[in-house]
Amino acid sequence: MEKQIEEKNTEMGSVISRSEEFIQKNQKTITICVVAVLVVVLAVFGLRKWYFQPREVRAAEEMFAAEQWFAQGDFDKALNGDETYRGFIGVIDNYGCTKAGNLAKYYAGIANLRLGNYDEAAKWLGKYSGKDTFTAPLAVMAEGDAEMELGNTDKAISLYLKAAKMNDNYITSPSAWFKAGLCYLVMGDNAQALDCFKTVKQNYPESTEWQEIDKYIGLAEAE
Repeated sequence: MEKQIEEKNTEMGSVISRSEEFIQKNQKTITICVVAVLVVVLAVFGLRKWYFQPREVRAAEEMFAAEQWFAQGDFDKALNGDETYRGFIGVIDNYGCTKAGNLAKYYAGIANLRLGNYDEAAKWLGKYSGKDTFTAPLAVMAEGDAEMELGNTDKAISLYLKAAKMNDNYITSPSAWFKAGLCYLVMGDNAQALDCFKTVKQNYPESTEWQEIDKYIGLAEAE
């Protein structure tokens, strides 16, 4: 037993010795690497604190006026701003990488949809990156509305089905399934339309769409 312990101690000593030798031989390189890592960490911290955070604040301030115009239904002004404040497009151009800049893409898409600028609506809604429960599927569904207005029914259906399966809930999901069903009816694919309408009937009894879904199930079954 003592011999085994002695052998292990000798082996460990050899390993430690080799490690110390490696450190001594490469001390300059190791120091440079450590300093480089510290510089990167400090640079990232500095950028976040002194560049990105102030830009987030400025972007949010610029967004406030545009959101007020949007709420008032002045969608053109909300998009383009006035002599004092930028609209959503200006916020996107100047602060596109901020959270406010990302949200401005959503607003820009909806505003263009309301104005009938469907190409622009689809463009901005497609660029919006949402992660919350409601605006993410709402943006995809609104993009589907724009594509439907442009006559791109297949693409609209794809977007509605995508929205229906995002963050499953009683507000956006039944609406998306319902819109997909209507698109299928337009295309004459009553079997797929019926599946969509029955999904609403079976899974979302608390939704607004559920109240009239029997009528649309009847339409799909009638053909």
